[in-house]
Amino acid sequence: MTNFDIDELVNFFDNNDLGDCWDHMPETDFEVNLKKRTHLFSIDSDIAGKLTEIAKSKKMSSQALVNFWLREKIQTA
Repeated sequence: MTNFDIDELVNFFDNNDLGDCWDHMPETDFEVNLKKRTHLFSIDSDIAGKLTEIAKSKKMSSQALVNFWLREKIQTA
C-alpha cells in the first residue's frame, strides 16, 4: 500500500477519473441509516444565550443540553 499526502491525493483526483481506478479500489461494506431526522426549533435569543452559558459550564453542546432537558421533561409529563 502506498502512502500519499493530502496534496498528492488532491492532485491525483483533480487529474484522474475515479471510474478509471474502480477495479483497483478495495471493497467495503457499511450501513446507512436514512431514518434519523433533525428538527429545528426557534428559541428566543435571551434563552439561547443562557443555554449556551449553562452548556459551556457543563462542558457540553447547547444541543446536547436542550435534548437532555427535553427528555427529562417528557419523562415527567
